[in-house]
Amino acid sequence: MGERLKHVNAEQRTYDEPLGCAFYVLAALSMVLIIITFPFSLFCCIKIVTEYERAVIFRLGRVVSGRAKGPGLFFIFPCMDNVRKIDLRTISFDIPPQEVLTRDSVSATVDAVVYYRIQNPTMSVVEVENVALSTFLLAQTTLRNMLGTRTLAEILTDREAISHEMQSQLDEATDKWGVKVEIVEMKDVRLPRQLQRAMAAEAEASREAKAKVIAAEGEQNAARALREASSVLDQSPAALQLRYLQTLTTISAQNNHTIMFPLPLTLIREIFGRGGGGGSQ
Repeated sequence: MGERLKHVNAEQRTYDEPLGCAFYVLAALSMVLIIITFPFSLFCCIKIVTEYERAVIFRLGRVVSGRAKGPGLFFIFPCMDNVRKIDLRTISFDIPPQEVLTRDSVSATVDAVVYYRIQNPTMSVVEVENVALSTFLLAQTTLRNMLGTRTLAEILTDREAISHEMQSQLDEATDKWGVKVEIVEMKDVRLPRQLQRAMAAEAEASREAKAKVIAAEGEQNAARALREASSVLDQSPAALQLRYLQTLTTISAQNNHTIMFPLPLTLIREIFGRGGGGGSQ
């Protein structure tokens, strides 16, 4: 920040050069003309600028001091001074969609928005012909150059870092114009349709692979839980019978007309074994 202020002050000092004798002669003649035509000359001598404006005065083609006038009233010489009003409010513009080729040879279309303001009116008039057009063209070039050094993945995931870096570069480049670039934001990144379909197919295949892995892990966990449950039921035959009764209760709550209930083979063999033994006696 200190270096920036030094740079601005240095630029201002270059405008404060001594004036020659011709200036004082013309100034005296202008004052005589103002006095003769008073009070009609007041309409030409008094200028007003609003709070968000500053006036850069050129007297005989030279800047009157390095500091712009305003806001409020100020006095000029009608035959000697030329006034340029500069708006200090924040200005925004859209960068049109730019066709860029990323570092991994992928074509993409990117657009952005830039917010800037003029902080030194004198430099913005003297140092550059059209500060708005120059800032606009510089933003376009900076956007293309910066995205050309990034891969597609970096552009899609690191938008905030790219915007901040672009804002820093623009602010440094426009410093000598008296311009402060405040915000740069990338609005949209558009890809060719073929690349979009390829990326969608890749993402879909990746999701399907993850789903299969999750399903297999679920089957493993279920089989492990069933094995533990079977070992518990094997240790307590009464628990197995209670499980059968709970299953019957669950099925009956569904209003089914037919209920198929499995019986253990050991129980069937025991029943048939007892029947066969009674007949032999």
